[in-house]
Amino acid sequence: MNIALFSDCYYPTKNGVVTVVIQLRNILERMGHHVVIVTVENSKLEETKSGGDPCIFRTPSIPLGLGTDQFIGFPHKSKIIKFLKQHKIELIHSHTEFYIAHAAKITARALHIPAIVTTHTMWEDFYPYYLPMAKLIPVKLVRKITKRLYKKFYAIINVSEKAQNYFKQPWMLPDIPSAIIPNAIDTSAFEREKDTKEDLENMRKNWGIDKNDTLLLFVGRIGEEKRVFELLNICMNVIKKSREHVKALFVGNGSALNDMRNQVRQSNMGDSIIFTGFVSWPQLHTYYRMSDIFVTASLSEMHSMTILEAMICELPVVVRDDVSYHDTIINETNGFLTASDDEMETRILELTEDKGKRKKFGKNSLKLSRNFSLEVHGRKTEIFYEEVLKAYPGPLNENKVREKLKNL
Repeated sequence: MNIALFSDCYYPTKNGVVTVVIQLRNILERMGHHVVIVTVENSKLEETKSGGDPCIFRTPSIPLGLGTDQFIGFPHKSKIIKFLKQHKIELIHSHTEFYIAHAAKITARALHIPAIVTTHTMWEDFYPYYLPMAKLIPVKLVRKITKRLYKKFYAIINVSEKAQNYFKQPWMLPDIPSAIIPNAIDTSAFEREKDTKEDLENMRKNWGIDKNDTLLLFVGRIGEEKRVFELLNICMNVIKKSREHVKALFVGNGSALNDMRNQVRQSNMGDSIIFTGFVSWPQLHTYYRMSDIFVTASLSEMHSMTILEAMICELPVVVRDDVSYHDTIINETNGFLTASDDEMETRILELTEDKGKRKKFGKNSLKLSRNFSLEVHGRKTEIFYEEVLKAYPGPLNENKVREKLKNL
């Protein structure tokens, strides 16, 4: 098959969607498919202006701002159509619902091919943190806008049961056929052989972390929608109460980073709570491998890539309970699903003081991570594509697709 992946973000931007798109491209190509990318220019990458990969089409763009590393693309319909024709594209798979998604829908219509979409963001949870005067915007309006953005797609891939339940609500898009295909993890990117004991000790030393410190790790966007201030308070309390010497490492960038740094400075805990800022993808595995417990208080995830990355690196995981985590975190098996921030603090404390349980949970994380291999993800996506192409432009048999995915 000849497939085009459309996204509002791509390398060198680092976030969950970028990881998904890069990994999907890689596995589909390994399976013998031809894959192209339609995305935005990125001022951090000189290659975006000079050409580079002939299978990547980048549209002119401007930085979004708002403390993000995102760009707003201005796609040119005729140029994209020409690019897609050159590559004989049969199906468009969008990983966004905004500007580039609009281009996906109109170019698909012009070429008489299906355009499908993967849902990555729960905008009901995100909009209060990014839109001016958000408190004055009713949830019903956000739902209406979300529905409008997605309704012209032929079919939907949901990354979790949480996403599926949301889009099947009667006020959303219950009639668009859909199926659940969870995110996957590229195990080769996190192989233990990449990090020697010396590598890990040196990286810890670079950040002022002793080899005997118990290290809590958060990786992700440092934004309020991730409940990072709540997580910071939890980590501070754990550091104060634990009988072990504990430190916390926040890896990532975002709009809340400066405020969090200020809070830590004022609390005189700068030696125990560390912020790295942006870390490039090739370095990330070392940060996971040198840590002891992965933590997040976020309740706005669809299906967390960072949790999958933590699991492949054999980390126990402590989260606030949310449906999006139910297929990755098995309570008291590879981590804890906690009902409150107080309980989360208690469970993290428990793990900081029980190295045996950390090791046991970590081994279970690795076992569970194998359910989310790229090979399984690629085959499920391939099945979805095949059924879409067989059915288009007629109706897609949703039950048939789900049954095929279930039996894989």
